[in-house]
Amino acid sequence: MRRVAIIGAGMTPFGEHWEQGFRDLVVEAGIKAISDAGISGDRIDAGFIGTMASGRLIGQEHIGGLIADYMGLTPIPITRVEGACASGGLALRQGFMAVASGLHDIVVVGGVEKMTDLGVNTVSDILGGAGDQEWELFLGATFPAIYALMAKRHMLDYGTTEEMMASVAVKNHRHGAKNKYAQFQSEITIETVMKSKKVADPLKVFDCSPITDGAAGVVLAPLELAHSFTKKPVEIIACAQASDAIALHSRESLTSLKATQVAGKKAFDMAKLTPKDIDFAEIHDCFTIAEIMAIEDLGFFPKGMGGPASLEGKTALGAELPVNTSGGLKACGHPVGATGVKQAVECVWQLRKEAEGRQVKDAHIGLSQNVGGSGATAVVHIYKGT
Repeated sequence: MRRVAIIGAGMTPFGEHWEQGFRDLVVEAGIKAISDAGISGDRIDAGFIGTMASGRLIGQEHIGGLIADYMGLTPIPITRVEGACASGGLALRQGFMAVASGLHDIVVVGGVEKMTDLGVNTVSDILGGAGDQEWELFLGATFPAIYALMAKRHMLDYGTTEEMMASVAVKNHRHGAKNKYAQFQSEITIETVMKSKKVADPLKVFDCSPITDGAAGVVLAPLELAHSFTKKPVEIIACAQASDAIALHSRESLTSLKATQVAGKKAFDMAKLTPKDIDFAEIHDCFTIAEIMAIEDLGFFPKGMGGPASLEGKTALGAELPVNTSGGLKACGHPVGATGVKQAVECVWQLRKEAEGRQVKDAHIGLSQNVGGSGATAVVHIYKGT
Protein backbone atom coordinates (compact mmCIF):
# COMPACT_ATOMS: atom_id res chain seq x y z
CA MET A 1 0.00 0.00 0.00
CA ARG A 2 1.37 3.41 -0.98
CA ARG A 3 1.64 6.26 1.50
CA VAL A 4 -0.82 9.09 0.78
CA ALA A 5 -0.47 12.84 1.24
CA ILE A 6 -2.70 15.88 0.92
CA ILE A 7 -1.07 18.34 -1.47
CA GLY A 8 -3.82 20.95 -1.68
CA ALA A 9 -6.68 22.19 0.50
CA GLY A 10 -9.40 24.82 0.27
CA MET A 11 -12.92 25.67 1.38
CA THR A 12 -15.66 28.24 1.10
CA PRO A 13 -16.73 30.27 4.09
CA PHE A 14 -19.47 28.37 5.95
CA GLY A 15 -22.78 30.11 6.57
CA GLU A 16 -25.97 31.13 4.78
CA HIS A 17 -25.08 31.63 1.11
CA TRP A 18 -28.15 33.17 -0.46
CA GLU A 19 -26.08 34.47 -3.39
CA GLN A 20 -24.51 31.08 -4.25
CA GLY A 21 -25.98 27.75 -5.27
CA PHE A 22 -24.81 24.19 -4.66
CA ARG A 23 -22.64 24.04 -7.76
CA ASP A 24 -21.13 27.47 -7.09
CA LEU A 25 -19.98 26.36 -3.65
CA VAL A 26 -18.40 23.10 -4.76
CA VAL A 27 -16.65 24.77 -7.71
CA GLU A 28 -15.22 27.48 -5.44
CA ALA A 29 -13.85 24.96 -2.94
CA GLY A 30 -12.54 22.69 -5.70
CA ILE A 31 -10.72 25.50 -7.48
CA LYS A 32 -9.16 26.63 -4.21
CA ALA A 33 -7.90 23.12 -3.43
CA ILE A 34 -6.58 22.49 -6.94
CA SER A 35 -4.90 25.90 -7.07
CA ASP A 36 -3.36 25.29 -3.65
CA ALA A 37 -1.91 22.04 -5.01
CA GLY A 38 -0.45 23.91 -7.96
CA ILE A 39 -1.84 21.51 -10.53
CA SER A 40 -4.08 21.77 -13.57
CA GLY A 41 -7.25 19.77 -14.10
CA ASP A 42 -5.63 17.45 -16.63
CA ARG A 43 -3.40 16.02 -13.86
CA ILE A 44 -6.42 14.72 -11.91
CA ASP A 45 -7.26 11.03 -12.31
CA ALA A 46 -10.48 10.78 -10.29
CA GLY A 47 -12.66 12.49 -7.72
CA PHE A 48 -14.95 11.67 -4.82
CA ILE A 49 -17.61 14.02 -3.49
CA GLY A 50 -19.42 13.70 -0.18
CA THR A 51 -23.00 14.97 0.03
CA MET A 52 -25.82 13.64 2.15
CA ALA A 53 -29.16 14.89 0.92
CA SER A 54 -28.85 16.99 -2.23
CA GLY A 55 -31.87 15.25 -3.74
CA ARG A 56 -34.20 16.40 -0.98
CA LEU A 57 -32.49 19.69 -0.11
CA ILE A 58 -32.12 21.11 -3.63
CA GLY A 59 -33.75 18.51 -5.89
CA GLN A 60 -30.46 17.53 -7.55
CA GLU A 61 -29.16 14.00 -7.93
CA HIS A 62 -26.33 12.64 -10.10
CA ILE A 63 -23.87 14.81 -8.21
CA GLY A 64 -20.74 13.18 -9.61
CA GLY A 65 -21.75 14.01 -13.17
CA LEU A 66 -22.80 17.53 -12.21
CA ILE A 67 -19.45 18.30 -10.59
CA ALA A 68 -17.39 16.74 -13.37
CA ASP A 69 -19.29 19.01 -15.75
CA TYR A 70 -19.13 22.26 -13.79
CA MET A 71 -15.53 21.74 -12.66
CA GLY A 72 -14.48 21.14 -16.24
CA LEU A 73 -13.17 17.68 -15.34
CA THR A 74 -14.99 15.49 -17.88
CA PRO A 75 -14.30 12.68 -18.74
CA ILE A 76 -12.58 12.11 -15.35
CA PRO A 77 -14.68 9.79 -13.13
CA ILE A 78 -16.29 11.61 -10.18
CA THR A 79 -18.17 9.47 -7.65
CA ARG A 80 -20.67 10.63 -5.05
CA VAL A 81 -20.24 9.18 -1.54
CA GLU A 82 -23.06 9.21 1.03
CA GLY A 83 -22.85 8.31 4.70
CA ALA A 84 -25.16 10.86 6.34
CA CYS A 85 -23.13 13.50 8.22
CA ALA A 86 -20.00 11.39 7.66
CA SER A 87 -20.27 11.72 3.87
CA GLY A 88 -17.25 14.02 3.64
CA GLY A 89 -15.04 11.83 5.80
CA LEU A 90 -16.08 8.77 3.81
CA ALA A 91 -15.28 10.55 0.53
CA LEU A 92 -11.81 11.25 1.93
CA ARG A 93 -11.46 7.58 2.83
CA GLN A 94 -12.43 6.55 -0.71
CA GLY A 95 -9.87 8.95 -2.13
CA PHE A 96 -7.24 7.67 0.27
CA MET A 97 -7.87 4.06 -0.77
CA ALA A 98 -7.80 4.95 -4.46
CA VAL A 99 -4.33 6.49 -4.14
CA ALA A 100 -2.99 3.99 -1.60
CA SER A 101 -4.00 1.07 -3.84
CA GLY A 102 -2.20 2.51 -6.85
CA LEU A 103 -5.38 2.72 -8.89
CA HIS A 104 -5.02 6.52 -9.20
CA ASP A 105 -2.22 9.01 -8.58
CA ILE A 106 -3.96 12.39 -8.24
CA VAL A 107 -7.42 12.41 -6.66
CA VAL A 108 -9.59 15.38 -5.69
CA VAL A 109 -11.94 14.92 -2.73
CA GLY A 110 -14.78 17.29 -1.92
CA GLY A 111 -17.73 17.71 0.38
CA VAL A 112 -20.71 20.02 -0.09
CA GLU A 113 -24.21 20.76 1.16
CA LYS A 114 -26.71 23.56 0.46
CA MET A 115 -29.12 23.48 3.37
CA THR A 116 -30.56 26.94 4.01
CA ASP A 117 -33.00 27.13 1.11
CA LEU A 118 -35.60 25.20 3.11
CA GLY A 119 -37.25 25.80 6.48
CA VAL A 120 -35.79 24.52 9.74
CA ASN A 121 -38.53 21.92 10.29
CA THR A 122 -38.14 20.50 6.80
CA VAL A 123 -34.36 20.31 7.09
CA SER A 124 -34.68 18.65 10.50
CA ASP A 125 -36.92 15.96 9.00
CA ILE A 126 -34.49 15.42 6.13
CA LEU A 127 -31.56 15.05 8.52
CA GLY A 128 -33.65 12.71 10.66
CA GLY A 129 -33.57 10.23 7.81
CA ALA A 130 -29.96 9.55 8.77
CA GLY A 131 -31.31 7.71 11.80
CA ASP A 132 -33.79 4.86 11.80
CA GLN A 133 -36.66 6.35 9.79
CA GLU A 134 -39.17 3.71 10.85
CA TRP A 135 -38.43 3.44 14.57
CA GLU A 136 -37.12 6.94 15.34
CA LEU A 137 -38.06 9.66 12.86
CA PHE A 138 -41.57 8.31 12.18
CA LEU A 139 -42.24 8.47 15.92
CA GLY A 140 -40.97 12.04 16.20
CA ALA A 141 -37.41 11.42 17.38
CA THR A 142 -35.23 13.80 15.39
CA PHE A 143 -31.54 14.12 16.25
CA PRO A 144 -31.86 16.72 19.04
CA ALA A 145 -34.13 14.27 20.88
CA ILE A 146 -31.78 11.34 20.27
CA TYR A 147 -28.70 13.21 21.48
CA ALA A 148 -30.72 14.53 24.43
CA LEU A 149 -31.28 10.93 25.48
CA MET A 150 -27.53 10.34 25.29
CA ALA A 151 -26.89 13.46 27.32
CA LYS A 152 -29.42 12.49 30.00
CA ARG A 153 -27.84 9.06 30.39
CA HIS A 154 -24.32 10.52 30.48
CA MET A 155 -25.46 12.93 33.19
CA LEU A 156 -26.98 10.07 35.18
CA ASP A 157 -24.02 7.70 34.86
CA TYR A 158 -21.12 10.13 35.18
CA GLY A 159 -22.42 13.29 36.79
CA THR A 160 -21.97 15.36 33.64
CA THR A 161 -23.67 18.74 34.03
CA GLU A 162 -25.33 21.18 31.68
CA GLU A 163 -22.55 23.66 32.49
CA MET A 164 -19.96 21.13 31.28
CA MET A 165 -21.80 20.78 27.99
CA ALA A 166 -22.16 24.55 27.75
CA SER A 167 -18.39 24.92 28.16
CA VAL A 168 -17.92 22.97 24.92
CA ALA A 169 -20.02 25.52 23.03
CA VAL A 170 -18.21 28.44 24.68
CA LYS A 171 -14.80 27.03 23.75
CA ASN A 172 -15.76 26.27 20.17
CA HIS A 173 -17.24 29.74 19.66
CA ARG A 174 -14.01 31.20 21.04
CA HIS A 175 -12.08 29.20 18.45
CA GLY A 176 -14.58 30.05 15.70
CA ALA A 177 -14.12 33.75 16.43
CA LYS A 178 -10.54 33.29 15.20
CA ASN A 179 -11.58 31.56 11.97
CA LYS A 180 -12.56 33.75 9.01
CA TYR A 181 -14.34 30.76 7.40
CA ALA A 182 -16.62 30.13 10.40
CA GLN A 183 -20.37 30.69 10.33
CA PHE A 184 -20.29 32.22 13.82
CA GLN A 185 -17.34 34.47 14.61
CA SER A 186 -18.37 35.81 17.99
CA GLU A 187 -17.71 34.54 21.48
CA ILE A 188 -20.43 33.49 23.92
CA THR A 189 -20.60 32.76 27.65
CA ILE A 190 -21.83 29.81 29.66
CA GLU A 191 -24.68 32.03 30.81
CA THR A 192 -25.66 32.61 27.17
CA VAL A 193 -25.85 28.88 26.56
CA MET A 194 -27.71 28.15 29.79
CA LYS A 195 -30.35 30.83 29.13
CA SER A 196 -30.93 29.86 25.50
CA LYS A 197 -34.17 28.15 24.53
CA LYS A 198 -34.42 24.42 25.16
CA VAL A 199 -34.62 22.26 22.05
CA ALA A 200 -34.75 18.83 23.71
CA ASP A 201 -34.02 18.76 27.42
CA PRO A 202 -31.20 19.15 28.44
CA LEU A 203 -29.98 20.42 25.06
CA LYS A 204 -30.54 24.08 24.27
CA VAL A 205 -30.13 26.13 21.10
CA PHE A 206 -26.46 26.84 21.85
CA ASP A 207 -25.77 23.12 22.42
CA CYS A 208 -26.69 22.41 18.78
CA SER A 209 -24.80 22.89 15.52
CA PRO A 210 -26.50 25.15 12.94
CA ILE A 211 -27.95 24.63 9.48
CA THR A 212 -25.21 25.64 7.05
CA ASP A 213 -24.18 26.01 3.42
CA GLY A 214 -20.60 25.31 2.40
CA ALA A 215 -18.05 23.19 0.62
CA ALA A 216 -14.47 21.99 1.18
CA GLY A 217 -11.91 20.15 -0.91
CA VAL A 218 -8.50 18.48 -0.76
CA VAL A 219 -6.18 16.99 -3.37
CA LEU A 220 -4.43 13.68 -2.69
CA ALA A 221 -1.25 12.20 -4.19
CA PRO A 222 1.23 9.43 -3.36
CA LEU A 223 3.69 10.69 -0.75
CA GLU A 224 6.60 9.84 -3.04
CA LEU A 225 5.28 12.37 -5.57
CA ALA A 226 3.92 14.94 -3.13
CA HIS A 227 7.09 17.03 -2.78
CA SER A 228 7.11 17.63 -6.53
CA PHE A 229 3.84 19.56 -6.07
CA THR A 230 4.23 21.28 -2.70
CA LYS A 231 6.85 22.04 -0.07
CA LYS A 232 4.36 21.23 2.69
CA PRO A 233 2.55 17.94 2.02
CA VAL A 234 0.53 16.49 4.88
CA GLU A 235 0.54 12.72 5.12
CA ILE A 236 -2.58 10.76 6.03
CA ILE A 237 -1.00 8.14 8.27
CA ALA A 238 -4.23 6.41 9.29
CA CYS A 239 -7.71 5.99 7.84
CA ALA A 240 -10.36 3.84 9.53
CA GLN A 241 -14.12 3.37 9.41
CA ALA A 242 -16.58 1.42 11.55
CA SER A 243 -20.34 0.88 11.86
CA ASP A 244 -22.91 0.34 14.60
CA ALA A 245 -26.67 -0.16 14.84
CA ILE A 246 -28.50 2.69 13.16
CA ALA A 247 -31.16 2.99 15.89
CA LEU A 248 -30.26 4.16 19.36
CA HIS A 249 -32.40 1.46 21.01
CA SER A 250 -30.21 -1.27 19.47
CA ARG A 251 -26.90 0.06 20.81
CA GLU A 252 -24.81 -1.50 23.57
CA SER A 253 -24.52 1.87 25.30
CA LEU A 254 -26.19 5.29 25.30
CA THR A 255 -23.02 7.02 26.51
CA SER A 256 -20.52 5.78 23.93
CA LEU A 257 -20.36 5.46 20.16
CA LYS A 258 -18.95 2.01 19.49
CA ALA A 259 -18.21 2.92 15.87
CA THR A 260 -15.98 5.77 17.07
CA GLN A 261 -14.22 3.50 19.55
CA VAL A 262 -13.53 0.84 16.91
CA ALA A 263 -12.51 3.26 14.16
CA GLY A 264 -10.32 5.15 16.62
CA LYS A 265 -8.51 2.01 17.76
CA LYS A 266 -7.97 0.90 14.15
CA ALA A 267 -6.59 4.33 13.27
CA PHE A 268 -4.21 4.41 16.22
CA ASP A 269 -3.02 0.88 15.40
CA MET A 270 -2.50 1.79 11.74
CA ALA A 271 -0.51 4.91 12.67
CA LYS A 272 1.33 3.06 15.46
CA LEU A 273 0.39 5.86 17.84
CA THR A 274 -1.59 6.37 21.04
CA PRO A 275 -4.01 9.15 22.01
CA LYS A 276 -1.17 10.84 23.90
CA ASP A 277 0.65 11.38 20.58
CA ILE A 278 -2.12 13.59 19.13
CA ASP A 279 -1.41 17.34 19.22
CA PHE A 280 -4.92 18.51 18.25
CA ALA A 281 -8.21 17.05 17.06
CA GLU A 282 -11.20 18.01 14.93
CA ILE A 283 -14.19 16.29 16.54
CA HIS A 284 -17.77 15.81 15.31
CA ASP A 285 -19.58 18.11 17.77
CA CYS A 286 -23.03 18.13 16.19
CA PHE A 287 -24.19 18.60 19.78
CA THR A 288 -22.04 19.51 22.75
CA ILE A 289 -22.56 16.09 24.34
CA ALA A 290 -21.19 14.53 21.14
CA GLU A 291 -17.80 16.18 21.65
CA ILE A 292 -17.70 15.06 25.28
CA MET A 293 -18.44 11.45 24.33
CA ALA A 294 -15.99 11.52 21.43
CA ILE A 295 -12.99 12.70 23.44
CA GLU A 296 -13.75 9.83 25.82
CA ASP A 297 -14.37 7.21 23.12
CA LEU A 298 -11.12 8.11 21.37
CA GLY A 299 -9.16 7.66 24.59
CA PHE A 300 -8.16 11.26 25.19
CA PHE A 301 -9.89 11.24 28.58
CA PRO A 302 -11.27 8.42 30.76
CA LYS A 303 -14.98 7.66 30.46
CA GLY A 304 -16.92 10.21 32.43
CA MET A 305 -14.09 12.75 32.47
CA GLY A 306 -14.82 14.43 29.14
CA GLY A 307 -17.22 16.87 30.78
CA PRO A 308 -14.89 17.96 33.60
CA ALA A 309 -11.98 18.20 31.14
CA SER A 310 -14.03 20.52 28.93
CA LEU A 311 -15.14 22.70 31.85
CA GLU A 312 -11.54 22.93 33.11
CA GLY A 313 -10.33 24.17 29.70
CA LYS A 314 -8.21 21.13 28.85
CA THR A 315 -9.48 21.10 25.23
CA ALA A 316 -8.95 24.80 24.49
CA LEU A 317 -6.23 26.40 22.39
CA GLY A 318 -3.04 26.47 24.42
CA ALA A 319 -4.11 23.51 26.59
CA GLU A 320 -3.01 19.87 26.54
CA LEU A 321 -5.32 18.83 23.68
CA PRO A 322 -6.85 21.62 21.57
CA VAL A 323 -10.13 20.32 20.15
CA ASN A 324 -11.99 21.90 17.23
CA THR A 325 -9.64 24.76 16.53
CA SER A 326 -11.80 25.54 13.50
CA GLY A 327 -14.76 26.17 15.78
CA GLY A 328 -16.08 22.69 15.12
CA LEU A 329 -19.52 22.00 13.77
CA LYS A 330 -20.90 24.20 16.53
CA ALA A 331 -19.30 27.50 15.48
CA CYS A 332 -17.67 26.90 12.09
CA GLY A 333 -20.93 25.34 10.86
CA HIS A 334 -22.19 21.97 9.67
CA PRO A 335 -23.02 21.66 5.95
CA VAL A 336 -23.35 17.94 6.54
CA GLY A 337 -21.67 16.57 3.40
CA ALA A 338 -18.77 19.01 3.71
CA THR A 339 -17.92 18.63 7.39
CA GLY A 340 -15.53 15.66 7.15
CA VAL A 341 -13.52 17.35 4.41
CA LYS A 342 -13.49 20.67 6.29
CA GLN A 343 -11.97 18.81 9.22
CA ALA A 344 -9.17 17.61 6.93
CA VAL A 345 -8.63 21.14 5.61
CA GLU A 346 -8.26 22.46 9.17
CA CYS A 347 -5.79 19.69 9.98
CA VAL A 348 -3.76 20.58 6.88
CA TRP A 349 -3.66 24.26 7.82
CA GLN A 350 -2.60 23.43 11.36
CA LEU A 351 0.17 21.08 10.23
CA ARG A 352 1.40 23.57 7.62
CA LYS A 353 1.42 26.27 10.33
CA GLU A 354 -1.16 28.28 8.36
CA ALA A 355 -4.02 28.42 10.89
CA GLU A 356 -4.10 32.18 11.24
CA GLY A 357 -4.93 33.34 14.76
CA ARG A 358 -5.60 29.85 16.09
CA GLN A 359 -2.35 28.01 15.42
CA VAL A 360 -1.56 25.08 17.72
CA LYS A 361 2.02 25.39 18.94
CA ASP A 362 4.34 22.60 17.77
CA ALA A 363 1.56 20.81 15.88
CA HIS A 364 2.89 17.64 14.26
CA ILE A 365 0.06 15.09 14.52
CA GLY A 366 -3.66 15.80 14.08
CA LEU A 367 -6.81 13.67 14.16
CA SER A 368 -10.31 14.06 12.74
CA GLN A 369 -13.46 12.14 13.70
CA ASN A 370 -16.55 12.34 11.50
CA VAL A 371 -19.86 10.71 12.49
CA GLY A 372 -22.89 9.70 10.43
CA GLY A 373 -26.32 9.93 12.03
CA SER A 374 -26.30 9.31 15.76
CA GLY A 375 -23.29 7.01 15.48
CA ALA A 376 -24.10 4.28 12.96
CA THR A 377 -21.03 5.36 10.98
CA ALA A 378 -17.72 6.79 12.14
CA VAL A 379 -14.53 7.53 10.26
CA VAL A 380 -11.24 8.58 11.83
CA HIS A 381 -8.18 10.00 10.06
CA ILE A 382 -4.77 10.81 11.51
CA TYR A 383 -2.51 13.32 9.79
CA LYS A 384 1.21 14.09 10.05
CA GLY A 385 3.16 17.10 8.92
CA THR A 386 6.15 16.31 6.71
